[in-house]
Amino acid sequence: MIVSYKERIARRLTLVTALIVLIVFAIIYLVVDYTVIQSIDRELKLETDKHVGQIFLVNGEIRFVHKDEWLEQEHSQIQLNPIFIEIVDMQGNSMDRSPNLGENHLSFYPDRRKNHEAWTLKTGSREVRQMQIPLNHAGKQEGFMLVAKSFEDARELLTNLRNILVILYPGILISLFLAMRFLAGKSIQPIQKIIQKTNLISQSNLNERIAVAEPNDEIAQLTRSINELLARLEQSLIREKQFTSDASHELRTPLSVMRGTLEVLIRKPRTSEEYMEKIKMALGSIDRMSEMIDQLLSLARVGKGKMSREEVELVSFTQNFAQQSQRESGRAIEFDTNLAIPLFTLVNEKSLQMILNNLTQNAIKYSEPATKIQLQVGSHEGASFIVIRDHGKGMTKESMDKIFDPFYREMDDAGGAVQGTGLGLAIVRKLALESDIQVEVVSEKGKGSEFRLIFSPEI
Repeated sequence: MIVSYKERIARRLTLVTALIVLIVFAIIYLVVDYTVIQSIDRELKLETDKHVGQIFLVNGEIRFVHKDEWLEQEHSQIQLNPIFIEIVDMQGNSMDRSPNLGENHLSFYPDRRKNHEAWTLKTGSREVRQMQIPLNHAGKQEGFMLVAKSFEDARELLTNLRNILVILYPGILISLFLAMRFLAGKSIQPIQKIIQKTNLISQSNLNERIAVAEPNDEIAQLTRSINELLARLEQSLIREKQFTSDASHELRTPLSVMRGTLEVLIRKPRTSEEYMEKIKMALGSIDRMSEMIDQLLSLARVGKGKMSREEVELVSFTQNFAQQSQRESGRAIEFDTNLAIPLFTLVNEKSLQMILNNLTQNAIKYSEPATKIQLQVGSHEGASFIVIRDHGKGMTKESMDKIFDPFYREMDDAGGAVQGTGLGLAIVRKLALESDIQVEVVSEKGKGSEFRLIFSPEI
């Protein structure tokens, strides 16, 4: 059965409060019980102090000094909460007792010889609180005086208190649950309003936001977090729509070129040279489309699953990469470092290889063939870095804000887009985010560009 959040809050708060009330009730009962017993024990001690000096030995038997004192009204009337007294010898045999005991006897416990130690017991049909005092004569213990007081009134008081607490407890719990349930319903009303509002937001009206209520409490923080999430989703959806539109446009262009070329070929017979020229154009379109599809697949794979990281020595890794890129591209790629010791960092080697390859190809594309591409490895304030620098045409500030967007390409001198897919730097950004690599760009129109990869100082 599904229980609402309001019910769960009410139950939890009621459970905690029930435990607290139970502890409070137990403490109240124990305090009253302790207070009543201490009061009776003080009265018993006063009685023992009062009467212990009125007893002496006569013909080897323990007797009262004034027998008539034990015949007074306070000792003979049971209904006046009397004091019961009995004298016993060392074996516990009764030698004398107060008349109000009637045919009953107080209980003698040889092992309880400590002065002023009291306990509760049954004497006949009565429950009493008893104390046992040793009687001495000429330095020798001759017997014991047993003093007791009725515990029935105290027991009735404690029983009534217990019954009242037991009756009150479920009533308090029910009242608490209803009150907690009502207050919990009031407390989650702002959340219910947020739920109702978010249920109305869909892909068609993703630009709507939830009103932030005052004061600035947890509900307001939740509202702002949801609004920020909606803003991120809206931006992501816009980017996805733009990406889909751009991808469709970019793929449609080579297909249109191929279709136009083939349509021209089938209109009339052509010479071998014309067929070769048109076929090369079609193959070029196919190559461009294949490259774009590969880049799109690479971009889609980035972020799928957690990339493993291994320890990579950046100096030798970057130097080997520069040498290999120089052989493959035929361009002068210069490696430089001011480090005399190895430089290690944790990174995914394949991701770093792809990042360097895309940035290097970008530098080659936007610089003159006679200029050098520079790769530099260094360390600054404990953070390792790799710099890819070219001396090409550079970028404007407006272009630098867009270079990491998919399908964006810098314009050439003729005003057209530079050949390529426009996905290389988008892949670099996603790989860098996955690898915790910070990418910084410095560029000036006509003087070249510099991309700096800054690694997290993990080692």
